[in-house]
Amino acid sequence: MEKLLLHDETRGQRLGAEFLSLLEREPSLSFLNSPEYTLLPGFCDVHVHFREPGFSYKETIRTGSEAAARGGYTAVCAMPNLSPAPDSLAHLEEERAIIARDAVVDVVPYGTITVGEAGERLSDMEAMAPYVAGFSDDGHGVQSVSLMRAAMREAKRLGRVIAAHCEDNGLLHGGCIHDGAYARAHGLRGICSASEYGPIRRDLALAAETGCAYHVCHISARESAEAIRCAKRQGVDVTCETAPHYLLLDENDLRDDGAYKMNPPLRGREDREALVAALADGTVDMIATDHAPHSAQEKSGGLEHSAFGIVGLECAFPALYTGLVRTGKVSLETLLDAMTVRPRRRFGIGGSPGFSVWALERREVVCPERFLSLGRATPFAGREVYGVNCLTVLDGRIVYRNDLQ
Repeated sequence: MEKLLLHDETRGQRLGAEFLSLLEREPSLSFLNSPEYTLLPGFCDVHVHFREPGFSYKETIRTGSEAAARGGYTAVCAMPNLSPAPDSLAHLEEERAIIARDAVVDVVPYGTITVGEAGERLSDMEAMAPYVAGFSDDGHGVQSVSLMRAAMREAKRLGRVIAAHCEDNGLLHGGCIHDGAYARAHGLRGICSASEYGPIRRDLALAAETGCAYHVCHISARESAEAIRCAKRQGVDVTCETAPHYLLLDENDLRDDGAYKMNPPLRGREDREALVAALADGTVDMIATDHAPHSAQEKSGGLEHSAFGIVGLECAFPALYTGLVRTGKVSLETLLDAMTVRPRRRFGIGGSPGFSVWALERREVVCPERFLSLGRATPFAGREVYGVNCLTVLDGRIVYRNDLQ
């Protein structure tokens, strides 16, 4: 067993002790205590869609959390575009009850910023604050400057994060992919980068004004990264995430397949390279999958007619390890910091992270048919990746096991 201590030796030693304690209780796992396997802290994803309540045909808390465990995740934050949306304590309790009953990893919900995510009036943020990771209208950009200012002031008072989906509806024009070369070549309506970085710039000014803890969801454009970099230098309390697909793919990889349709879209090569550089220099704080499952029918309409959203929990780390670490673009320590330490710190997710055990030099082909998630649409399907998860453990419980003997 290679015990990866990273820069926090105490944390690494604690995880090592947890692993050895498990082996004492589970002698059948003794084969994992060999140099072929690497002990990693449990990952934390601050942006997933588990679709329950309201859309359980797409995903459930049970299947989503099982998929997370398979991917090495022990904590996730569930976005609030549900039915009913968690915009009041009563609505939030419906979701929390399902989590308590069915989740196999830690699932922390978000509350909405506005009632029904309709962007018209604030949700009951005060009542929900003790039970949520933060507040988001993910899937919808808050269009009103005054409403976002009010939300930030309330979040500041409550000591919670605003996690913003940044999108200017006036610049979308019914687009389905990035407004770039592929869209022009195939006669598809595009989504311009300004629809993302414009609202980010607006919100950064509001965050500076209000002192709110502000988090930008799923950035995809180089201008977004640069705006956040500048704001950090000016002392704005801002963090951001990007997703594996924005770091590893761009519009040159597009196919007319719903597995390549997500919001925001895959952008240009320069955007992808800028995001990798931003991850390396700390501008991008964390990596979140934006795991967004849909039914097979909803993803069967190609780029133009499929629903926005792909799944990612079960292949995120192998894809990132293969595409970023093994190629020397970022260090393993940087990748793990973005997938473990920084998400938990920003969103106040305490407790032991648990651990996962990986055969990092084993290769496998990403096969959506084997996913535990109900969703199957991923642009990484069919790709050979390094890294196979053998075990995920949380609070001493085995939540995923894959014997590779």
